[in-house]
This record gives sequence, C-alpha cells and structure tokens, in this order.
Amino acid sequence: MPLSNLNKEQLEAATCEPGYNLIIASAGTGKTSTIVGRIANLINGGTKPEEILLLTFTNKAAAEMVQRVAKFFGKELAAKIMAGTFHSVSYKLLKQLEINITLKQPNELKTLFKSLYEKRVFYNRDDEANPYDGGYLYDMYSLFLNSNDGEEFGAWVISKNPAHEIYTPIYEDVVIEFDELKKKYGYVNFDDLLVLMLNTLKEEEFDFKEILVDEYQDTNPLQGRLLDAFKPKSLFCVGDYDQSIYAFNGSDIGIISTFSKRYNSANVYTLRKNYRSSKPILDLATKVIEFNERIYEKNLEVMRNDVDIKPKLLAFNELFGQYEYISELISKSSTPHSEIAIIFRNNSSADGIEANLREFGIPAKRKGGMSFFDALEVKFVLDILMMQLSHNDMMAFIHVIEYGKGIGKAIAKDIFDALIKLGHGKLFDGLFHPDDKIKNPYESNKVKNIQLGLFDDFIELGSLSKFKECNFEEKFLSNPILKHPKLTVEGALYLYDFYNLLKELRRVKSPASQIEHIVKSSLFNRIKEFLSTKRATQKDGTINESLKSSSITKINRKALLLKTLSTHYKDLSKFINSMVLGGSEMSEGEGVNLLSVHASKGLEFKEVYVIDLMDGRFPNRKLISKGGSIEEERRLFYVAVTRAKDILYLSYAKYDKVKKLDFIYSPFLKEAGLIKDESLD
Repeated sequence: MPLSNLNKEQLEAATCEPGYNLIIASAGTGKTSTIVGRIANLINGGTKPEEILLLTFTNKAAAEMVQRVAKFFGKELAAKIMAGTFHSVSYKLLKQLEINITLKQPNELKTLFKSLYEKRVFYNRDDEANPYDGGYLYDMYSLFLNSNDGEEFGAWVISKNPAHEIYTPIYEDVVIEFDELKKKYGYVNFDDLLVLMLNTLKEEEFDFKEILVDEYQDTNPLQGRLLDAFKPKSLFCVGDYDQSIYAFNGSDIGIISTFSKRYNSANVYTLRKNYRSSKPILDLATKVIEFNERIYEKNLEVMRNDVDIKPKLLAFNELFGQYEYISELISKSSTPHSEIAIIFRNNSSADGIEANLREFGIPAKRKGGMSFFDALEVKFVLDILMMQLSHNDMMAFIHVIEYGKGIGKAIAKDIFDALIKLGHGKLFDGLFHPDDKIKNPYESNKVKNIQLGLFDDFIELGSLSKFKECNFEEKFLSNPILKHPKLTVEGALYLYDFYNLLKELRRVKSPASQIEHIVKSSLFNRIKEFLSTKRATQKDGTINESLKSSSITKINRKALLLKTLSTHYKDLSKFINSMVLGGSEMSEGEGVNLLSVHASKGLEFKEVYVIDLMDGRFPNRKLISKGGSIEEERRLFYVAVTRAKDILYLSYAKYDKVKKLDFIYSPFLKEAGLIKDESLD
C-alpha cells in the first residue's frame, strides 16, 4: 500500500488529523509519494473519492498521482477524484453546472484585446510616459486579475505607475468592451475561469471533505481566494518556499509563509530526506539558497551515497564557444539523451544551444519559451476544429480567414459580420444558405465613439464579375460576401477552399479523421506554403529553399503529432479542451531536454547543464528592474540545479562576439563557492 512505502516524516504528514496542514517538501523529498499516501489514508478512513479535491500545478502531475492511486484502489475509484490544475478543475465544475463557456488560449484573446485597443485615440498625452501598447496592457490586466486585493483596475494601474493616470479612463474602457465581447460569445481564458468559478462559489457549494494542494508556494492571490471560497473542511497543502518562481505570473510567496497565521490550529510538517540529488549537488544548492531569508527552517539529509561527482564549472572566453563545447560534451556522454537536460534562463540561450546541438546531430526537444500550441499551423487546425463545435466562433473564424491573400484581420471580421447577417445569426447558414434578400451584408450600424477613429461604410459593393474565371460552384459565387470591395481573386479562392473544407468536415465525426481531412486540404496547403515561405525569407527578400523544405517538414511533423494526440479522443470537445488546458505542458520531439527553468520544475535528470550563468542573464537584471527580485532569481537557480541527480555542469562566457558584449559571472557562482575571487583565469 502507498503508506507502507513512506518514511517516518512522510507517514506522519500523510496520516495527520484533518484540519489545516502545511507540508514543507524540498526538491527530491518525495512530496508526490506523500500526497498519494494522504489520499490513500483518506480513502482508507472512509472518505469517498468524489469528496477529495486535488489541485496541482500541471494536469500531468494530477494524472500521475491519480494513476498511482489507481494501482492500489482501481481505476474506477481513482477516476472519481476531482483532480487537475485550478483552471482545469474550475472548467470541469463549471461544465457540471452546465454553464456555457468556450475556452480560449490566452494569446487568442490577446489578439482580440489588441484589436479593440488599437482603435483608441489618445488625444491627451503625458510627455513623461507614453501609453502602454495593447499587448502589454493585456498582460497587465491578466496580472491584475491574479494579484489584486479588491481594488478597481484603473486604481491598480495608477498604483503601479502614477504617470499613467491620464490614460486609465481609456484603459478601463477597453477592458469593459473586452469583457462584454467575451461575455457575448462565451469566451473565457484561464483568468476568466478562476474569476467565474469564484463568483459561482458565492451561490453554489461543493461538498469536498479535503482539498489537497500541490506546489502551494506558487499560489497567487486569486487562487488563494478561490481556495477559501470552497470553504474547505480540511486542507493539505504541500510546497517549498525555496521553489517559489512564478511572481511574474502573480504568485505570492507570502501565501505559504503566512499559512500558520491565516489558519487557526495550523500544523506544519517538514520532509527532510532528499532522495534525488547527490551530496555535492545538494550542498551547492543549499549554500546558495541560504542567502535568501529562511521562512521555515529545514536541514536536508542526503539519502544517496552511490554517486559523489562534484559539480563542475565551465568558463568560456566566448558565448558560442560555450554552446559548441557543451554540445561536444553531450555527444561523448554515455548518459542517454532522455536523461540529459540543458536548462536556460533566457530564450536567446536556448536558440544558441539548439543550433549547436543540431550541428552535432544531437536531437533535442524544447519546452519553455514558445509552446507547441503557439505554432500558427497548430492553432490553425485547432481553430477549424473549434468551428465544428461552435459555428459562430468569431475568433476562430478570423484566425483562419486572415491568412487569405489580401484579407487580414479587419476584412476577416467584416466577412464574419456579413455571414452572421446573411445567416440571421448563424455563420454556417450565411455561408451555405445565405438570405438572398440581403443585398448588402456589409452595411454598417457602427456608433461613433470619441475614443475611436473613423469607420467608413462601404459606398459601393465590389463586382462579382472578377471571379467569373474562378470555377466556383454557382451557390458559392452568388454569395454576397464576395462583394466586399477589397476582396481579391486570391482572397476569394482562399475562401472557396475554406467553404469546401467545411462541407467535407460535416461528414466526418472523429477528431483524428477531421484533422486528417484538414491536413490534406487545399486550405492547409495554402497555409503551409505561406508559413514555410515566410520562415525561409531572408533579409534581402530571397527564399532559402533548404530552410523552406525544413520548415515544411516541421509543419507536417506538428500536424502528425496533433493527429496522434487526437487518437485518444472520440469526443471533439474533450480533445480541444484538453489541448487548451494542457497545451503549455507539452514538449515536442525526442532527445536531449532543452528546458527553461520554469519548464524544468518538477522534473529530474541524471545529467544537467545550467548555461549562460552571467550576471544580467542569470540573474536576469532586466526583469529585476521591472519588479522582480534577486531572491526570486536565486530560487530559480535553486530549482535549476536541484533537477540534477548525478552530474551537474554550470557554465558561463566572458564575451559575445556577435553583440560585442562583455560579461561577468553570475553572483550565484560566487555564492556557491565555485569562484573564489575576482580572477577569472
């Protein structure tokens, strides 16, 4: 049974009395085993699985814990546990209550937000501060939702930057319009899920006997309020303040550090036995992290004595020489590629090392930075699938149609509005069965707004005669959407391919079959040609054919991976929502693990390289100047080095010959005792 495998400290925590319990679990101390043990103890004590709520930082972590419970109690019982991230659990519970929502990736709604923002005109300006751009304001609004203490958005912005007080009425107006538009179409992003769940809990109640929270140190104020809104009868929170690394996303280390003050009769347990890292690696990590303030005392005990390899510092005269040498080291290493990780703080580091690994013929899978689901070709396929579920999905339609030659976002939105009008509120009816009584679907009902620029109605519609040679079927050719005055022949051909693909998909049911049809379609071939050409275009405007061929191969590989993922689902809705909710957890390909520090969290590897340890890069001084802290950067360093089990390399360079920059080593290397004095020889 799970409890019989626990050490004394883990068992004491797992079998504690119901109440408010905090378990301090450092890297490698067996927190997952302790959580699984706790669930087993609850079930053995008579708690029904459906009365248990397990909140984790990733859906993958939740699935692994539920699988471990299933080994002892069976899949049927384990499946009844409500488990997942704050976002995925909120989604499941809202769906249980039959609340109609359409889940969207944050970047999709960012596009919508920016389109609303860019119509605003700032008549009054402060010479000391320009208005934020739309993308930055969207990110600020997201941070506000996750970290505010109840104040209004405008007041919150002013508290962050008083010089922007002059702009806050426009900022607030954009946010109001954005929220109204989301409500109209039922769109929700991750922030909205939590806010909607929080509001729902004011009226609804769920009877969970105990709530377990993994990675508690990364809880943000919104999640903290949500946790309290569940009115938990018993809390079992597991975390490590030394691994709190999501302040940029609103997480508040104060939540874990004030646990004992906020909950009466709270108990704090500490797991001290480290089973992951060798003593030299753990000694180095401990030496550095102790420069941060100690919130809860913990003296880790190393349980491994089979390996005693000291961490090695690699110093290089030149940046790319560092990447080349590390690639060469890996090519000679006996460690399997899947057991090797290269951990970086900045995306530019990853780009450099990835290119050098390729030179040595070493495959690598990259996680962190740009997600698989941020790839335009992947989003394109998912948007077409989304339209099969929600025909009137404006964002999905715009994302698909904007790639037509000469179309873009604005004309795509015009076409969407026209089809809705032609179909009396139904986009597919407007496309396949338009109302022939409506002669001008582009006639505007726009209202003038002092903040907005001028929008001219179309004085006259375009002629259909220019499409006579296009071999369109008569039904499509007679559709008034083709009368948009700015629609070119190429744009109309693109729309026709879209029209034909949607007709095909109406006859196909399973997600895998639908993806296969999309990928084989003329429409996807157009996207493939557009993206591969764009990615292979050089600064002088010429096309690098080798790069283009490589780009096409990558696009095909992503499409195949998406199809493979879909084979596990019969229900299209479950597939799409799984991809949206779990998208950021995916990595692509095989080989050496190329990871951002944040993406490495929770993982472990035999051999680890932490690269570009230069002051400015790691710690990242730019982020510190924007509100970060050296303490958070130190925690990031701690997380990075504690991914290593046996072998740890730390590297830095003194000069970047491309950017002509001099570097000095990271202060963390000195704190670790790897650099004794100012000499770099």
